[in-house]
Formats: sequence, structure tokens, C-alpha cells
Amino acid sequence: MNPDMNLDPTGDDAIDPYSPELGSIATENGDKENVTKTGTTTVGLATEEGVVIATDRRASLGGRFVSNKNVVKVDQIHPTAAMTLVGSVGGAQSFIRTLRSEASLYETRRDEPMSINALATLAGNFARGGPFFAIHPILGGVDEEGSHVYTIDPAGGVMEDDYAVTGSGMQLAYGTLEGEYNPELSTEEARELATRAVQAASERDTGSGNGLVIAEITDEGVEIEEFDDLAEAL
Repeated sequence: MNPDMNLDPTGDDAIDPYSPELGSIATENGDKENVTKTGTTTVGLATEEGVVIATDRRASLGGRFVSNKNVVKVDQIHPTAAMTLVGSVGGAQSFIRTLRSEASLYETRRDEPMSINALATLAGNFARGGPFFAIHPILGGVDEEGSHVYTIDPAGGVMEDDYAVTGSGMQLAYGTLEGEYNPELSTEEARELATRAVQAASERDTGSGNGLVIAEITDEGVEIEEFDDLAEAL
């Protein structure tokens, strides 16, 4: 990336981390260019048995045009952790590659995997210092301390919660989770709840849809499945 191509953090064109459809970058000439964004819904739930992450499969341009219907928005980055891709496509992919490389290097040097808390802190540091264009991912993982779900905001903020939603469909998905989430949910029950949250968002949010990707994370590893139809996952 050209070092002169920077995010504009002020003014009317500033990127709102809670509106992943919107954003612009300054070109070398000082003009503004729209950044390709993915409207989406990503959900993460922590339970006693592990973590469930669910996302839709639609990539859109500006929230109005569907550019791809088969995007896998969850990627394994650690033996027992995965992260969602939210924001600009290139920025999210670069972020995932960088974080996976650092986690792998840590494990090689110390002969043990990085803790999920340390991984989340590292992700926040990278988001704060790197040109990743308004990413707002969910990190879910399991370690010796239990199950964890974190959100990483574009400014590098790291927040842990029992469940989290990001993307353009977040308000709709949160409405499904608020009254039904319970940390004692089984993995099967968490899968169903996460699926229904994505389904609720897909019904009304134009940036979400075209099926489901769901990841189950336990102390044994990460398993990712794709479904063309949300009903297949229920």
C-alpha cells in the first residue's frame, strides 16, 4: 500500500466503525475513493462447551450490489481459534494472514499455542497500527481458561463478551440473541441460536444473505461448515 494513502479520521468522510458499508480513503491526489466493503452479519457465542461463530455468505458493494454469493467469512487463525472477515475485503484478508502468521510463529518459538487473550490483544494492536480499512471482526477461541468471544474495532479496541455481533445486520441479529442466549447452552443449541440470528438479519438487511457459514471451536480444534440454505443448518 502506498504510504500516502491514509484513512481520513476526521470530517464528514470519517469511517464509522459501526457502519461497515461506508468508508473512503484519500488517494495520492487528495481525492476520495470509495472502499469496497462487505455488508454482512457475523455472530459469535461462547458456551461452556466451546464457541460457535456464524456468518452469512454475501459480499456486497455499497450494500446495494451483490458482488459474490459464496464468501467464506470465517477463517481459522490458531489451533483453537477463528476470526470473521468484516469490512473491506482486502483489508480483512490481509489482517487474517498477518494474525495467523504471528500466532504460528509464537507457537513455533515457544512450543505452545498463544492464549486467546494474548491473541485478541495482538489483533487489537494490529488493527490500531495497520491499514486494514475499518475491519470489525469477531475473534472466538478456546484455551485453558475456557471459551472466549472478542470483538476488535477499527481503532484497536478489544472487548470480550459472552456473545457478539458485527456487520450491517447486527441490530437485527442482536434482537434474536438478547432474550435467548444462555452460557449453559449446548453446542447444538448455540448453533441453532446463531443460525436464527443470521437468518433474522438476512430477512431484512440487504448486505446479508445467500446461506450460512458456521464454525464450531473446541479445545480439539476448529470445524467450519458451509450451507447454501439456512434451513439446512437448523
